[in-house]
Amino acid sequence: MGKRKRATDEVNHNLQSANETIADGNRALKKTKNAVERPFTLQIIVGTYERILHGLTATAVNGTDGSNVEDVAIEFADSFLFNAHASSIRCLALSPPSTHDKVTLASGGSDQTINLYHLSARKSVETLRKARPVPNFSGRKVVENPKNKELGSLQHHAANVNALQFPTRSKLLSAADDSTVAIARTRDWTILSTIKVPIPKAQGRPSGDTAPPGGPPSGVTDFAIHPSMKLMISLTKGERCMRLWNLVTGRKAGVLNFEKTLLQAAGESRWSRGDGSRVEWNKTGEEFVVSFERGAVVFGLDSKPKGIIKTAPLSKIHQIHYLDTKNRDHFHGNVLAVSTEDGRLVFFSTTSVDGNSLESLDKSSGISLCPAVGQLGGHVHDSENRLKDFEYLSVEGDTKSARQSLIVTGSSDGSIRLWTVDLLIDSGHKQPLNSAVNDPNATKTPGEDSSATGAIRQIGRLLGKYETGNRITCLKAFVMSEASDKENEPHRPTGRVGDIDDVGEVTSDDSST
Repeated sequence: MGKRKRATDEVNHNLQSANETIADGNRALKKTKNAVERPFTLQIIVGTYERILHGLTATAVNGTDGSNVEDVAIEFADSFLFNAHASSIRCLALSPPSTHDKVTLASGGSDQTINLYHLSARKSVETLRKARPVPNFSGRKVVENPKNKELGSLQHHAANVNALQFPTRSKLLSAADDSTVAIARTRDWTILSTIKVPIPKAQGRPSGDTAPPGGPPSGVTDFAIHPSMKLMISLTKGERCMRLWNLVTGRKAGVLNFEKTLLQAAGESRWSRGDGSRVEWNKTGEEFVVSFERGAVVFGLDSKPKGIIKTAPLSKIHQIHYLDTKNRDHFHGNVLAVSTEDGRLVFFSTTSVDGNSLESLDKSSGISLCPAVGQLGGHVHDSENRLKDFEYLSVEGDTKSARQSLIVTGSSDGSIRLWTVDLLIDSGHKQPLNSAVNDPNATKTPGEDSSATGAIRQIGRLLGKYETGNRITCLKAFVMSEASDKENEPHRPTGRVGDIDDVGEVTSDDSST
């Protein structure tokens, strides 16, 4: 009886060990399968000072499940490259993808023109398979997508186009130096309405490059639309204020002046113009941020300042974006990314951590200072040229923990860098991004605590770098969807000359971009 029980226990133990071995093998096989068979592809578009609109794709072939990012191999390939404007390109905008996996691209330049394009949001396996280097000095790979088309241009502005935005797939808003914000319908590209912003009076204001002799600088520099699509904030040259607009009625809802103490707290000097350069709402619409030359101010929904953004060392700010952290279970709060003149991308937490209030800036202003919780680039990664623009992307995985956060940056020297960002920082234990972590490689004196150095930890890894050869002014990017099974099937002649797409155009099967 005892021998039979020992034999049964031994069989059960062996069976359990075999099941664990099979489970480990299945997990390893799944990880390997995800790393090889789930490559993501990014479509990157940049505008340059040299009037060139440059499109390229970045494909990751390994480690795309988010657990083995150090083995990622990034392959860049040009998709289009041409002179899009008669002068420098100042801004870009991408619409949400349509049901046909098409994205509308809008580019605005100093030639008072807005150019429109249709880009395919779905990567074609057959197109990637046929990609080959064209005869050139660089030997770069060129991947042309026949579904990318040029739609036309809009010329309803009479000055430089400064900002573009697609709040929905059916509307395009544009702002220019002619002090107008135009609303266009994407179905037929008809101008539905034009919001006229008041021109400031010439009372001791210095003249600018867009102003007549002796006149003040004028024009809308930037605008931001609330997620409810009912409210808009605009910034104007020559005015130390921001304007609120009711998009339902198309009329002004209010004006908020920037006080002198607020501008001084944001790093503005006595001789600075004091007008805002960038404005953006967070993803929930509960707060917004206005950036100036060397700082930024975070406002609540009641339009009262709640935080100050200042980089250390102090540097000029070029672009600001809120990161989308709604699908991160471990993170609760708002993260603001700021690109600087010295090639850094600094991350700030604009909310309190576990109920603790932010540090006070000074007693005179009484405004809190938002802590810097991480950064990318700088001299550590040999990225010291001004960071003109960047884009935050999230690649889907099998689980929420497998989601990979990516950031694409564009520098004025023509370099495009692809980064992976760790929203969890490992410092002996997993620590959330909304708690300040210092750089362990920073120079410290003996016996000095690392928290007293003020250095910020690098929270990302550089995956790839691409040299465009042109000075980048603006950048946009999106994650391309997987190719459908129907698209991967071999082509069979149907006897038809072409197909009609969603805008009523006839496209030939052998058309090219």
